[in-house]
Amino acid sequence: MILFLTGSPTRYGQDRFTSDNGFLAEVKAALRQVTGGKRAPRVLLISAAPDDRAFTDSVRKGMGDCIHKSGISTSSFVMLDRRNAAKVPQLVARADWIILCGGHVPTQNRFINEIGLKALLKDFRGVVMGCSAGSMNCAGRVYSHPEYPGEAIDPGYRRWLEGLGLTDIQLVPHYYQVRNATVDGLRLFEDVAFPDSWGHRFYTFPDGGYVVRKEGRPAELRGEAWEISRGSMRRISEENQSYSFMNLVFISPHFPQTYWHFCAGARRNGVNVLGIADTAYENLPWELRQQLTDYYKVKNLEDYDEIYRAVAWFANKYGRIDWIESNNEYWLEQDARLRTDFNVTSGIKTDQIAAIRSKAEMKKYYGLGGIPTARQIRAAEGREAVRAFVARTGYPVIAKPENGMGASGTFKLHDDAELEAWFADHADNHVYFVIEEFVTGLLVSYDAIFNSRMEPIFENNTIFPTPIMEIVHNDLDTCYWTNKTVPKALAEIGRRTVRAFGVKSRFVHLEFFQLDRDREGLGKKGDYVGLEVNMRPPGGYTPDMMNFAHSTDVYQIWADMVAFDERRKDQGEQFYCAYASRRDSHRYAHSHDEVMARYGDAIRMSERVPSALADDLGDHAYMARFREKKDIEPFFRFVTQG
Repeated sequence: MILFLTGSPTRYGQDRFTSDNGFLAEVKAALRQVTGGKRAPRVLLISAAPDDRAFTDSVRKGMGDCIHKSGISTSSFVMLDRRNAAKVPQLVARADWIILCGGHVPTQNRFINEIGLKALLKDFRGVVMGCSAGSMNCAGRVYSHPEYPGEAIDPGYRRWLEGLGLTDIQLVPHYYQVRNATVDGLRLFEDVAFPDSWGHRFYTFPDGGYVVRKEGRPAELRGEAWEISRGSMRRISEENQSYSFMNLVFISPHFPQTYWHFCAGARRNGVNVLGIADTAYENLPWELRQQLTDYYKVKNLEDYDEIYRAVAWFANKYGRIDWIESNNEYWLEQDARLRTDFNVTSGIKTDQIAAIRSKAEMKKYYGLGGIPTARQIRAAEGREAVRAFVARTGYPVIAKPENGMGASGTFKLHDDAELEAWFADHADNHVYFVIEEFVTGLLVSYDAIFNSRMEPIFENNTIFPTPIMEIVHNDLDTCYWTNKTVPKALAEIGRRTVRAFGVKSRFVHLEFFQLDRDREGLGKKGDYVGLEVNMRPPGGYTPDMMNFAHSTDVYQIWADMVAFDERRKDQGEQFYCAYASRRDSHRYAHSHDEVMARYGDAIRMSERVPSALADDLGDHAYMARFREKKDIEPFFRFVTQG
């Protein structure tokens, strides 16, 4: 079902559907989708005054004229009222487009309940459009504010009714017409809706605005709009803007420290951002607190039962959870388990997690995509099997945790003696490691944001001249850079990898070696070989480097993907962005002031690195952008010269 909620599909005084905020185009596209574009739709109108024939007939004529003046042809056009109510099952089953007309909410509500419309719409696969009262009656629990004289002071008047259950959005339509309206001497907003909004959320927008909900996606409000809750009103959207009715649970939004930008992007799109972390709310960064709709502090983020209760508390308070995310490698398995337990369909679930966490399981999916990878064996197969494996690959080989992340716990073994020593040192835990042939080449990443159709809406390439493993093991300064463009061959193999793993609606960081020589079984010099997949954003400050390099905002692009399944943030001029770090344990030839004096115009960020990231990224980071690639190496040398 595709659902539209409007006050009126026309602007006040107009005789056809408005094109404002894309409404007419959206309706036409929805009708083409349900009919396959092969025939004109069959239309069924639902009267709001089923016993008032004159009113119903005038609404039928007015809506028919309006539809046809909007350039929409129909193959049949039927008004459902008391005269043909006995045929409602057949009429609903035949319809492609059901329009719930405007009028008196309680009157229409009685009629739709009498004819059992809720049950008949349960499996309806067409377009449903509400107009005014019809939109209000689409809610499961309908807010029927007083409208006629006497209703506001009638103690028997029911303001809450059982509706069709097509949405949980409760509307007060026709903002500009009713903003200053009174009923029985009471102001509709300040004296009626505001007091009723405690514990509820009402949405109001002028004619020309609308809500649309497509199959499998949260509802989206288009155009100027306000939210009424807790006795007051706030503007949530402007003309030609969108607001998403979505509940996003963000796990550990305070770490890394730049992740509050993901929350800010989602919040700008109208998403309810619900944070869970193990830090007191007042200790969260001020910038993050401004983006959170609500927050739940847990004692221990490792305690799944406690995290589960936090998500359940949010679900009880805000309704269905649409998205659960941490964008953090460490929490990927927990995120997947939560999605599975709460039936959140927008991300990776438990049955997919092994493919992206286990370095051994990854190999199977690389194979499905025809992507070359280094040969590998599980250390659990034993010393003899590993020795036989090394006899085929030759030294050196890499021993690394099957489910590890980054360079932690990774070892480079150069000969039989080192292999034997490694087994001796890991007698109790070697079963958790894999042994992989050592491939020489340039370490590069393909970073991208994919929508639900596995289409990239943003792509980036980062170059790591010195692998992180060597940086960590040798206490080196970290230097790497983000490319202006993504090489065509890398983009192709990156997209193929995502399709092989079947991953949708995610930020991905895929690592490849670009071979420095021909290698049998892997490819020619310059070809790309799969190293590992990371189904989350690149670590550290790389997202910020992407912003600097591409003159964009990847945090917002991710948030647009979450809320709207598309990209709405443009890119500007393209640059190279270089990262150079320093370690407190090293002495440098040039002071911080000298670095800023030499490169101040190019430097976009100079920041102390959190201690948890310092092993990989150094203690102090400089990020500079350049128009020319030739400027990168001199920058590295100047910052890191001892």
